[in-house]
Amino acid sequence: MKKIVALVLALAMAAAMALTAGAESADYSGVKLGVILLHDENSTYDLNFLNGVKEAAANLGLDESQVIIKTGIPESNECYEQALDLVDEGCNVIFADSFGHEDFMISAAKEHADVEFCHATGTKAHTEGLANFHNAFASIYEGRYLAGVAAGLKLKEIQDAGKLKGDHPVIGYVGAFTYAEVISGYTSFYLGAKSIVPDVTMNVQFTGSWYDETEEKNAAQALIADADLISQHADSMGAPSACEDAGIPNVSYNGSTVASCPNTFIVASRINWAPYFEYILTQKAKGEAIDTDWTGTIATGSVVLTDVNEQAAAAGTVEKLAEVKAALEDGSLKVFDTATEGFITVGGEAMTSYMADVDTDAAFEKDTEAVADGYFHESEYRSAPYFDAQIDGITLVNTAF
Repeated sequence: MKKIVALVLALAMAAAMALTAGAESADYSGVKLGVILLHDENSTYDLNFLNGVKEAAANLGLDESQVIIKTGIPESNECYEQALDLVDEGCNVIFADSFGHEDFMISAAKEHADVEFCHATGTKAHTEGLANFHNAFASIYEGRYLAGVAAGLKLKEIQDAGKLKGDHPVIGYVGAFTYAEVISGYTSFYLGAKSIVPDVTMNVQFTGSWYDETEEKNAAQALIADADLISQHADSMGAPSACEDAGIPNVSYNGSTVASCPNTFIVASRINWAPYFEYILTQKAKGEAIDTDWTGTIATGSVVLTDVNEQAAAAGTVEKLAEVKAALEDGSLKVFDTATEGFITVGGEAMTSYMADVDTDAAFEKDTEAVADGYFHESEYRSAPYFDAQIDGITLVNTAF
């Protein structure tokens, strides 16, 4: 275990040193960052970006005048208008955080070639051909897999104690939309749990909103009737609070809920956006190009887990997560493993081939073979997730969204 921990620390230190070396050689006096957020700090999703901006600004020595943040900006033409306002206010790097912001950011980028426009979770930068428009995401499926391992250990603990609600472990999952990002997330979480408890199944209920505390709580409460553990890809405290009220273990997303849910919160995965903000600001300061499609990883410090709440987690969770994390980092473990018999099946058949929609178009045409070398190559052909297969073991309660 000491060797595993040492390896993890060494990789993280190497990534941090590389970033620091680049930052030390840059002059940031001419850089000004504008940030467009879908919601505000009350959304765990947007709070995660806010924290990343603050950390990056502090690390690079930016003062308050060099960062402007716009909150509560919907996925509408208002995003375009706010982007132009940020240009007028002197911002030369502008970032937006929600999928539906993308087209409006592209419109603004076409009008201001001297400004860098960066967008999280988008899919079009690699096909738009704009030198000043960029997409970014991270291999969060690896973080979700790790969180799923923690969930699996808890389910095994419940199973061994004879306290399951049914004859096998069941996960309930609250999802926002039936987008590839959400499907990739809940599938990787499920596979992490399945690696520990092979007979686990999962029920997914969608809310049709990234942030709706009432609907998320209602969905969690409905799932709790059959589930032994709840997780989510939604941005409010709705699901975690429902779990705390019901005494059901919960694995949350984008941040720890231990302060509000001390008895049920186990762990959460999240994208740490600070490395990306530092990267784009440093590239701008040095006059160097920003990657068109940037994917952060565990090794770059972009995919992280919160501290494990040992009051709720199964014994040995911390040690097991360190072991699995090391295997993900060295490539000996693949999240979407298609080589191991029975691990990923669709309609009872092994996944030996899958055409993914990587080059997004109006018809959502499947254009890229994503299975090779014994695994599905998620986020390798573009940064945003494109795994959207419905695998065996996962049941969608509703599919309207």
